[in-house]
Amino acid sequence: MEISRLFDFVTHQLENYPQEEALCDLYMGKMRCYSTQRVDEISNQIAHGLKAIGLAEGDRVGLVVYRNRIEFTLLDLGIQKAGMVSVPLYPTISSAEYIYILNDSETKAIFIGGADLTDKILKAKEKCEALRHIYALDDDSSLTNWNQLWQDQPKTRPGVEVAAEQLVTIIYTSGTTGYPKGVMLCHRNIVENVKAVNRLIPLDPGLRAMSFLPLSHIFERSASFSYLYTGAKIIFTALDNLGGENGDLRRVAPHFMTCVPRLLEKVYEKIYQKGLELQGLKKNLFFWALSLTDDYEYDKVYSGWSSIKRRIADRLIFAKWREALGGELRGIITGSAPCPVKIARVFSAAGIPVREGYGLTESSPGISINRFTPGMALLGTVGPMLDNVEVRIDMEGDYQPGEGEILATGPNIMMGYYKKPEETRKVLKNQSGGTWLRTGDIGTLVKGPNGIRFLKITDRKKELLKTSGGKYVAPAPIENKLKEEILIEQAMVVGDSRKFVSALIIPAEEPLRLYCKEESIPWTNLQDAICNDRILSKYEEIVSEVNPSFSHTEQIKQFRLLGDLWEPSKLDGSESELTPTMKLKRRVLLAKYSRQIEEIYSGD
Repeated sequence: MEISRLFDFVTHQLENYPQEEALCDLYMGKMRCYSTQRVDEISNQIAHGLKAIGLAEGDRVGLVVYRNRIEFTLLDLGIQKAGMVSVPLYPTISSAEYIYILNDSETKAIFIGGADLTDKILKAKEKCEALRHIYALDDDSSLTNWNQLWQDQPKTRPGVEVAAEQLVTIIYTSGTTGYPKGVMLCHRNIVENVKAVNRLIPLDPGLRAMSFLPLSHIFERSASFSYLYTGAKIIFTALDNLGGENGDLRRVAPHFMTCVPRLLEKVYEKIYQKGLELQGLKKNLFFWALSLTDDYEYDKVYSGWSSIKRRIADRLIFAKWREALGGELRGIITGSAPCPVKIARVFSAAGIPVREGYGLTESSPGISINRFTPGMALLGTVGPMLDNVEVRIDMEGDYQPGEGEILATGPNIMMGYYKKPEETRKVLKNQSGGTWLRTGDIGTLVKGPNGIRFLKITDRKKELLKTSGGKYVAPAPIENKLKEEILIEQAMVVGDSRKFVSALIIPAEEPLRLYCKEESIPWTNLQDAICNDRILSKYEEIVSEVNPSFSHTEQIKQFRLLGDLWEPSKLDGSESELTPTMKLKRRVLLAKYSRQIEEIYSGD
């Protein structure tokens, strides 16, 4: 069959490799599973139910949940089959953002699941004229349960004609510089991206794909459709119970998953901490094995004594790492934020293949991806372009030689921003026989060993700093290099319109505590530690080691240690320092730490 709409992936699976356990979720120690047949039938019933409450084709329906669960995908499919438009929202955004998005999208119904969402959405409803229906996914809610919408409806598909070019979802971007914009994607945008990516992931029918990144983000949502297309068993889990002896990774033992770099960094930090806690020979073996990853490159072949050493390290050390992640991982794709080269190198060298990809919500999302096949991955890049995506580098501007803004074209490029024609015209350019997306990212194309072009991201166009001396500085590479250090949790480079570049640094608390223990430095808490002269000297040493990787203009001249972790949500309702996809909200951080920044430059 021809797949042209997202729900066709379910039909394709049903016709070719129907699964008894197509969609599963893991919560509170219990596993639920729905067959392909049941997924198809319930999504049909949901479509009928939406029409029965008076919603029409094209109406907007919201989805917001705290943890990935079967209901999200069932509702997503049902909304599609009814010819309606889904509006996924993050559970951690502020009340003001809920009101803005629900009003901007004119959402008429919303399905919610978890924690404080009932109170949040009920408060927002008072200021949202279009919102008429609120359904709860949990039994303990005072709201109408979602089961009442669909349980008595027909199991056959409703007679709604849905075109491939029809709007299927409006996804509101994270909003690093203000209120979010609604990205309009049609069925064809996402379908073509899924088809292109599907050939590149190491999955077959029945293998286990683990899903824990928010389904409200296009990265994980698109991945879930790839799994449906492949016939993999999708197991939805929560982010807060992945690791440990009783964690979901060990219980699920996934073959494949998507991930964000920050999570991989946290896993690495825990592994490193355990190494620090070892004694004697075991500790020496751990760090000997870790040192063997330093020269790793994809496809590198070791022979002789080098090969023997790595087999020993694998049996004694790396096999335990793989076991902690379930023991059966064939691959991890990381995206949404830059992945430090060290992280991809260490995990891949340990037999946990990590590949970085690149894309935007506006590109549905994939533009390029490092493959799992020989010769098709290169550390420090985001891979070759997808087969149906074309990229070129616009060098018109004040960039480094060979660099420029990344432009992309293909069937995955968005329809535009909802209700924002001027914003749309700024990023979509009709030229050279196609519609080109101005990504806002700065990059270059590099040749791999086999002559294939790989895309390398160097920074965000809007985030480039310009010193008072007129020199442009890209902060992201410097920040990523800093975060490769085990004692650094988070970092932001500053220096726009200043004489030199500086940094705000948040230490990694647990590794720093262990370092203090080893060095006999008194420890009470992080706030006190960052004022200790010996600790400040250690971070000066770290910065001095990082600086030679960059030009004189890019090197950090001063820094400040901070003791409060940056978060994607705030319990007190104040604006968070990170977006839901863990990107820095630079304007928020610049305002929050204006005093510390002024202190750095007070002697200019």
